[in-house]
Amino acid sequence: MSNLSSDIDIFQPETAKAIYPFPTNQWYVAALSSELKDKPVARTLLGIPMVLFRTRDGEVAALEDRCCHRALPLSDGTLEEQGLRCGYHGLLFNADGKCIEVPGQAKIPSKARVKSYALREQDHIVWLWYGSLECPEPTCEPPRYEVHTSGKYVFDGSSYHYDAPYQLIHDNLLDLSHLGYVHLKTIGGNAAIHMNAKMNVDSDDKSVRVTRYMLNSEPPPTYLAAYPFGDRVDRWQEIEFNVSHIRIWTGAVDVNTEQLDDPERGGFHMRGFHGITPETETTSHYFWTMATNPTQNHEKIKEKVIEQTILTFDEDKEIIESQYRNMCRFGAKPMIDIHVDVGANRARRIVEALRENE
Repeated sequence: MSNLSSDIDIFQPETAKAIYPFPTNQWYVAALSSELKDKPVARTLLGIPMVLFRTRDGEVAALEDRCCHRALPLSDGTLEEQGLRCGYHGLLFNADGKCIEVPGQAKIPSKARVKSYALREQDHIVWLWYGSLECPEPTCEPPRYEVHTSGKYVFDGSSYHYDAPYQLIHDNLLDLSHLGYVHLKTIGGNAAIHMNAKMNVDSDDKSVRVTRYMLNSEPPPTYLAAYPFGDRVDRWQEIEFNVSHIRIWTGAVDVNTEQLDDPERGGFHMRGFHGITPETETTSHYFWTMATNPTQNHEKIKEKVIEQTILTFDEDKEIIESQYRNMCRFGAKPMIDIHVDVGANRARRIVEALRENE
C-alpha cells in the first residue's frame, strides 16, 4: 500500500512546522473491526478524506475517497469480489488503489489509480499509520489491546463524532473527578469522594498514567446493576494516556477485601478502550469499547454495562461540545488550573513536544 507522504500537500503549509497539524509517525484508530462489513465507510481522518472497506478475503483497506476518473466519492460505490467499484462509471479498484477494470475498455490507463493508506487490524481495532516525510511507512506494529482477545472479558463498543477538538476529549478522560457531577445516574457516585480521591500521576515523554483510589465509598448505579456488591466498596481508576488512545481500568471490590494495587484483584471490572482520532483541527472521532467480567448472565450483564456506558458517553459528549462552543464564543480567555488537571496538562505537553520535534 502507498504511504501518507504524498498527501501532506493537502495541508498547504507555508512553513515546515505547519505541515502536520497532529503528531506524526503514530498509529491512530481508523475504525472498530465491527464497523467494516459489507459496505464502504467514508471517513475523514487527520484531515484526509478516505474510504475504508473490508475485502472479500477479510483484509482491511483504505483509499482516497475520490475516483480518479470524475471525482465521485468511492464511498458511494459498491464492494465486489476483487475490490471497490465506483458508483458513477464503474471503474474497479483493488485494495492497493490500482484500477483493475474499466467497463467497456480493454486498456487501463497507467495513471488510473488512487492513493492507498497503511491499515492494520489487530485485537478488533483497525489502525491507520499517519506518517511523515522521514517515516512514510510504518516503523512499528500497532499497539496491542489483549483485553479484547484474552477471553477474560466480554465487550462491545461503537463510535462518536465530536464537534470539538480531540484534546478536549483527552482532558475529559484524564480527569475522572467530573464523574460525581456529570454522571450522577450511571458511574458517578459521591462527588466529594471523587474530588478528594488520592491521586498519583506518573509520566514519561510518550505517556501519562493517573491512578485514583476511592476507599469505603458507595457503589454507583452501574456497579450495583452489574455486580452483587454490599453497601460499601473500594473503587479504583487507572488511566493510561497515549497520543492516539487512552486505556481506562475502573472497578471495585467489597470494602476491605482486596488490595487495590494487586493486578489480579477480583471484583467488578470495566476496561475501557478510547481511540481519539482527529477528523480536523476542530472535530474528532471517538472510538470506544467497554469490557467487563460478569460472573454469571454474561450477555445480559454485558448489555447492561454497554447501555450504561452509552448513557455516560452521551453525557460526556454533551458537556464537551457545549464547552467548545463556549470557548469559541468567548475567544482566548485564560483558564485556571486546579489539582485534578495534572494528568491532562502533562498529556498536552507531550502532544506539543511531539509536534515541535517535527
